[in-house]
Amino acid sequence: MFKKLIKRLQEHQTVGVFSHIRPDGDCIGAQIAMCLWLENNGIKAYAFNDDPVPMNLEWLTEYYPVQEPDEKELKECDAFVLVDGNSPPRFGTYSDYIQDDPKPTYMIDHHPDPNDGFDMSISVEEASSTCELIFHVFLQHDINQLDSRAAKALYTGILTDTGSLQYDSVTPETLNICSELLRLGEFRPNEVAEKVFSHKTLNQLRLLGMAISTIELYEDNQIAIMCVTKEMLEKTNTTNDDTEGFVAYPLSVADIKAAVLFKALGDGVKMSLRSKSNEVDVNKWAREIGGGGHKKASGAWHPGPLEKTIEEVVEIGSKQLVSIDKS
Repeated sequence: MFKKLIKRLQEHQTVGVFSHIRPDGDCIGAQIAMCLWLENNGIKAYAFNDDPVPMNLEWLTEYYPVQEPDEKELKECDAFVLVDGNSPPRFGTYSDYIQDDPKPTYMIDHHPDPNDGFDMSISVEEASSTCELIFHVFLQHDINQLDSRAAKALYTGILTDTGSLQYDSVTPETLNICSELLRLGEFRPNEVAEKVFSHKTLNQLRLLGMAISTIELYEDNQIAIMCVTKEMLEKTNTTNDDTEGFVAYPLSVADIKAAVLFKALGDGVKMSLRSKSNEVDVNKWAREIGGGGHKKASGAWHPGPLEKTIEEVVEIGSKQLVSIDKS
């Protein structure tokens, strides 16, 4: 399937690569590596995202610039590639633009339940990350085109989307790919990990302390929740970006099966849902409130207020726990 995609991409002169809104390490890493591959093969590329790149990933934009979509440059593209998302609304401007100016669109992703409206899709739910899939584009075309920049971008995506290689989505193939990225890119893991994770400010740590103090347990200590509010951000002079990775703390509580980070930041309540039990599918959980993602990691939004959101979301989770107990 990768060889077919490569052949199709080589038919185009200018390709716009979209990463999903509210970008993370996997989508930015995949996007930058994809653009570098296109450039290496004589195809002009634009990297588009409606939202700014998070601070801990800005260093990747030195390898390839990520910009807001511009109508002039969108029109210049004769095809698009969507990475790390499988539904047009996840890509902001692209969703509206493509309705007025239809062009071939290719999708590369690892989330479940893909939209079937693309000209070609590479959708592998079992993959640890989209960056793992982009590696195969290099591998099946010319692995020597994978330089230090692309290798670090792909390694970043794998690292961030697997909880630093801790999730059960990590397979022997994932580790083999990481080994190849380190070898071909001629770098060591700390060179990426320090840029991605070792950038906390004192204010961010104060915000984390406040959030940790809100942790509560439900359903016989099987569900943990943690909250961040707009007032907390104002008090610590921080932003939503500073909450990256917070959901790992309630999930680390012993015997917990699932955790939810609630962020009440003024426009409803955003949620990050995580599971560390093979029995609890937070993708199904999130879909009940209009969200989605993976079995072990999903996101959702609720109009609020916070107390009502917590009540409804915990109730959804408790129903899944009851159905597990009965099976």
